[in-house]
Amino acid sequence: QVQLVESGGALVQAGGSLRLSCAASGQISRINRMGWYRQAPGKQRELVVIISSGGGTNYADSVKGRFTISRDNAKNTVYLQMNSLKAEDTAVYYCNALVKSTDWGAEYVYWGQGIQVTVAS
Repeated sequence: QVQLVESGGALVQAGGSLRLSCAASGQISRINRMGWYRQAPGKQRELVVIISSGGGTNYADSVKGRFTISRDNAKNTVYLQMNSLKAEDTAVYYCNALVKSTDWGAEYVYWGQGIQVTVAS
């Protein structure tokens, strides 16, 4: 089994910054794609950004230029630096990872429990 644990969520004023972290643990052979999704009240979960094992990224248009994803492969951890936060960034943020638990096994998608980010306008 694999666990993803997010941290860093908080209440912040508009224009402020936050840094989210997500650490993966458990039976891990290789983590391919990692990323962040978010779900605002009354809305569907949406992609924020994903990062490949090689460092390639794909950002949602709404966060380009404000959010930056990075990962530390040695620590199985992904980070999301969020700057110039807006009220519309308020959501529960979920970490996501595509993981191979063994070299010969299949890949599975895992989710964190979610962490609240609230931006006060």
